[in-house]
Amino acid sequence: MPAASLQALLEQSIDYAGMFPPCSLALEPALRNQATYVRSDDAWMLNTFVLPVTQFDSAKQLLPAFDPSHPLRVSALGPKTESAAAFREAFAETEEAIRSLAAHNVDLVSVNQLEMWLPDDVDLSVLTEARAIIGNLPAFWEAPAERARETITLLAEINSEIDEPTFGFKLRTGGVTPDAFPTSAQIARALVVPATHQVPIKFTAGLHHPFRQYREEVQTRMHGFLNVLGAAILAAEYRWDEKQTAAMLEDEDAKSFSFDDEFFAWREWKIDIERLNDRRKFVTSFGSCSFDEPREDLHVLGLL
Repeated sequence: MPAASLQALLEQSIDYAGMFPPCSLALEPALRNQATYVRSDDAWMLNTFVLPVTQFDSAKQLLPAFDPSHPLRVSALGPKTESAAAFREAFAETEEAIRSLAAHNVDLVSVNQLEMWLPDDVDLSVLTEARAIIGNLPAFWEAPAERARETITLLAEINSEIDEPTFGFKLRTGGVTPDAFPTSAQIARALVVPATHQVPIKFTAGLHHPFRQYREEVQTRMHGFLNVLGAAILAAEYRWDEKQTAAMLEDEDAKSFSFDDEFFAWREWKIDIERLNDRRKFVTSFGSCSFDEPREDLHVLGLL
């Protein structure tokens, strides 16, 4: 078993997105992978399967690959729209598709969260309507890194009306070209806002490896998932500023990170497992087209 602090940091942390670049698998092989992963020894790291709502009907035909002990847990990916008016229409269709899939076979499939792009003209009233429609289903709204602060502030206002925050922010942390990767400073600016406003955050793309490193295939430095998740946790715990948070995001030395059965630590900063579990309620997961690469790297590093 991994150290308890590593398990606390990574439990249900990976949303498998095998249908998306660079893997870009078709639905059937991607779901076949998911059916294997949910039965693997490393299933504790697996969260949901990222499934576009346009593929819901096709996915219903493939559910026999799962069973009641190993169901398909879905993160519903809604369509990208460019205006509040288009968003309203697409959201209504998305919610209908979610209800249809969730009711199809309750033993084999569940919709656990929603992910959707948030056009820049969506305001408080539109999001209030959206929450009234989907109720307590967790939803993560994506916006560019440069719009992180204003979007998170808007989501915090929505969340302030209920006991449990259900609206979170989705931050893109990479892609297949260098320009798709936000800078450490941009990510840091997003991370210090949830620390203040208690808005859940999830990440997507580019987090295939534990630590930040240069990768020839994308001709740039890729952010590490231990850097990003760890910085989000510690920034919230210690009220870090952007500069301190960016320093952890840019650290490429694996020796700076330590995991044992009591604490997770980066350099002199540490957090115990109880506090780590509390912080994980707001630092939820990251989407990755590969479930194998993160695990293989962790094995090579001796962390698994």
